[in-house]
Amino acid sequence: MSSRERILGRVQRALADVQQDDTPYEQAVPRDYLREHGDRSVEETVDLLAENLADYRAIVHRCTTADLAATLAGMLAARGVKTVLVPPGLDPAWLAAADAERVPDRAESTQHALDQVDSVVTGCAVAIAETGTIVLDGSPDQGRRRITLVPDHHICVVRVPDQVVSSVPQGLERLDPTRPLTWISGPSATSDIELDRVEGVHGPRTLEVVLVSGE
Repeated sequence: MSSRERILGRVQRALADVQQDDTPYEQAVPRDYLREHGDRSVEETVDLLAENLADYRAIVHRCTTADLAATLAGMLAARGVKTVLVPPGLDPAWLAAADAERVPDRAESTQHALDQVDSVVTGCAVAIAETGTIVLDGSPDQGRRRITLVPDHHICVVRVPDQVVSSVPQGLERLDPTRPLTWISGPSATSDIELDRVEGVHGPRTLEVVLVSGE
């Protein structure tokens, strides 16, 4: 008998006296919770997102689509960025004005090589206002998960209002659970037992979010 068979046998014996539940999962779990807290306009929802992002120590910028390239170029120049990691599906126009070497995301890139890159620029899948959370799903304009976890500086572009929702339930409806989801609420940080905050432990030390409106 294999280890797998022994474990499954123990599970079957433990469940032998448990009655069969015929209630479908969709009915067994109540879904009567609030889908969002309060009645906000689109502008108020975006303002709440910006407020909560800043509360998590992310740096928030706002611009129009026409000004995005200049905004990103200014942000990179302000940090003296020499190299910027670029996902394969990122719009080339976003970095057209940037004076930095574009580093493509390669499968053979080691963690050490990624750590040498100054910044990474990505899009996002959805942004949740009530929690100040940015979600990435590995789409072409976001790249693989590791390129947003190893570099020390992450710039994330959010399209307003298309990618902004009020609440987590609304955000989940837009996401595919089979994709590699990364949920980001501010820069990476942790605290020890004495509540000393340390940033950049398991992700970027600096997160900058650009809220881009079409007007």
